Amino acid sequence: MSARMYVVGALLALLVPARAHAWPVDLVVPLEPGKERFHKLDTVDWVQVADASVADAELLPGSNELLLTGQKAGRTLLLLYAGGRFAVWSLTVGSPPREDPAPRLAAARKACPDLNATTGTERSLSASVKDSACRLALLELLKTDAFVARELELTFDLPVLQEQLASLGEGLEPLGLEARYSGAGVVVSGAGSPEVHRKALWELFHRSVGRVPLDDQIQEVKPPAPTDAGVPAAVEVEREIPVEVLPPPKKSRKR
Repeated sequence: MSARMYVVGALLALLVPARAHAWPVDLVVPLEPGKERFHKLDTVDWVQVADASVADAELLPGSNELLLTGQKAGRTLLLLYAGGRFAVWSLTVGSPPREDPAPRLAAARKACPDLNATTGTERSLSASVKDSACRLALLELLKTDAFVARELELTFDLPVLQEQLASLGEGLEPLGLEARYSGAGVVVSGAGSPEVHRKALWELFHRSVGRVPLDDQIQEVKPPAPTDAGVPAAVEVEREIPVEVLPPPKKSRKR
């Protein structure tokens, strides 16, 4: 029997914050190959693992318990969704090589002149994102485990937000969805299957920097229930009557 670890108390504010967001993740969860770890969540509708070969996630029926199982050493992401809001966790299985964030932090400091970052037990990062160079440098830095979402304080200039919105549009357009700003928040709208909905949230996460207020207006359209359309309908076929079963022709009498 595999060893189990039970973790209680993932608050809604941690699981699905009032603001959906992108890089960095909300939480880094360590796992071991072949071992299980339970999380008790306040609320959750569904979850999706980016790479199921690294780790598996399962919602236990009749509860808000999340079962995480490490499969092999590596890193992957877990998307959690509840009531129009979502969060992303980083699942680290075993002891994969850790990427040194120092070079990316140095590049971000150069691109964002007022960036202020502290490391150690009291981590934090603040910056004014005034141009594309700063946004892209932060995007690369925040893909590491150097910071999690609650440790950020970013201020964006309007042109940078417009650039980020254009990037979101590029990711959502092939899905038949669209994004627009309402104040400082992003409204994502359209209709699609549950799979399309999930892809849209991944696009939002991967293409945005820091917390983004999200108004999720995607209407999920479930695929139609299976019907008998694939079964050939009964077709009446005119059959030729075999000659041998026909009554013999009557012979005409000559007068």
